[in-house]
Amino acid sequence: MWADAETDTDYLNYSEIAELIAELIADERLLPLSLGVFGGWGIGKSSTLNLVEHILRQEDDKYLIVRFDAWLYQDFDDARAALMSVISGALVKAAPVKLKQRAGNLLKRVNKLRLLGMLAEGGAAAFGFPTFGATGRLVEAGGKMLTGDADDEDEKEAAEAAEKLGESAGKLLAPTAEKEPSEEIAAFRREFGDVLQGLNRKLVVFIDNLDRCLPPNTIHTLEAIRLFLFLPNTAFVIAADEDMVRHAVSKHFHDPGERHITDYLDKLIQMPVFVPRPGILEIRAYLTLLIASREVADEAVLDALRDFLIEDLRQSWRDGDSYTVEKIMEILKRSDEGLRKQIELGLRMAPMLAQSARVNGNPRIVKRLMNVVRMRTSIAVRRGMDLDEGIIAKLALFERCTDVAATETLQNAIQAAPDGKPELLARVEGATSDSELERLCPDTWKRHLAVLKDWVRSEPKLAGLDLRPAVYLSRETIPMHVRGTALSPATVKAIESLLRTPTLSSVSAREAALGIDGTEVVRAMEEMIGGMRKVTDWSKVRADVRGAIILARTSSEAAQRLNRYLQSLTERPKWLGPLLKAETWAEVE
Repeated sequence: MWADAETDTDYLNYSEIAELIAELIADERLLPLSLGVFGGWGIGKSSTLNLVEHILRQEDDKYLIVRFDAWLYQDFDDARAALMSVISGALVKAAPVKLKQRAGNLLKRVNKLRLLGMLAEGGAAAFGFPTFGATGRLVEAGGKMLTGDADDEDEKEAAEAAEKLGESAGKLLAPTAEKEPSEEIAAFRREFGDVLQGLNRKLVVFIDNLDRCLPPNTIHTLEAIRLFLFLPNTAFVIAADEDMVRHAVSKHFHDPGERHITDYLDKLIQMPVFVPRPGILEIRAYLTLLIASREVADEAVLDALRDFLIEDLRQSWRDGDSYTVEKIMEILKRSDEGLRKQIELGLRMAPMLAQSARVNGNPRIVKRLMNVVRMRTSIAVRRGMDLDEGIIAKLALFERCTDVAATETLQNAIQAAPDGKPELLARVEGATSDSELERLCPDTWKRHLAVLKDWVRSEPKLAGLDLRPAVYLSRETIPMHVRGTALSPATVKAIESLLRTPTLSSVSAREAALGIDGTEVVRAMEEMIGGMRKVTDWSKVRADVRGAIILARTSSEAAQRLNRYLQSLTERPKWLGPLLKAETWAEVE
């Protein structure tokens, strides 16, 4: 099994991107710099940051590196104050004795700002301080001043709110009102710049997992970054899914126009760098390294293999493909047939994993698929099942690269066959042309023909094999895989779309449902049902129910969950029956 975590080892030739980013940070003419590392979920943004940090650490005396995981502070702290504290704390730790006091002043100023943020109306009232709404106005106005958006009216409102709070809380808040808020911010920036200049090092802040945060936390973190922008010797490297950040901007600012969303990002991110989607050659190298890392203990041998594969990727445009299984085995100094079969299996899987619309060469999905194969193989061995790892991998690949409906068709065919040897597989594997394959495929497979063309022709062939144990493994291990996995950002976006479904014939809702990863469909339905439970108004047709019905059409298991929930309603609204009338899975009263 392989850990589902970022790494500082380059498996995909991301070191080229990391070297480019490090060069930009090193260029004095470009500072201060804000740089975005953009890419979808699981594509390798965090690993790219790790590679950049590894490069910069080679000259540790030139850089002060700070890591900030925005997701860790979700629901625990004000995002703006958290980022300011983390950066100020790093300066205090790195400062020489003569700068310790000035660096310490930064933390004191942050604590003043945090104090205002913590004294929300409920918290202040709990201590017996009548706030009259002053805290909320002060925090809001203070937030604008943090980001440079405050006008004279904001500063006036902040001063009046602070005065009211000072009268209510007496000495507790008196120190925070010693200066105008704008002066406090200016003093923070001034002392920050002085301390950084005294250190004579470049401050490099890596901000990760921004796209995992809820929209308010995402925006507050971005606003905190603006406080530090344009200060000398600073570079911010922000890893995020650009679409998720755009979504956060849209939600937080109540559906602004597309131009305003673009302007917001452009003002924050001076240089965007996009992590490319791996192609067939990259996925082949990735699978080879994953397999070798579990089968070979000698680090020097693994380094030699990595160097060969990375150089092969970099030179593939010029010299063509120099990868062969024989060359890999030679580098690994191995001749055993077991390892050779694993390498060959990865070679066959690479094109489908790179080209499938449901995988798109995503390294995290590829690693999860390999973990599923290993888990099922381990269970098969323990239970005495006569299943080769290649068979398990081929069926897992079908599940991953198609969808729930296509997988259920295959599994039902296997279970319906008396000996677990479905005629369906014999027919499609015997097809001699793409047109014949299309004709022989069930309807649920036709939308995946691009992948299935490679799948049915790849080894091992499945026709004539008893595949009932493989179906058993699949149905036993998929729920384990789903329950242990947080929903991906793409699925979260799809759920949000389904919750706003206007009609059962909505094309966008249907596409959103079909776009949800097959391993996350049931979890997505559970999320939607959890949301439906919180809304007690059933007096009129609900958009979330429409969306759940459309999602139920993609999976029998998800449909069962929805049907069970709807059956549990104590009073079923009159409009629900007609809505479910055409659904074969629904038990309509």
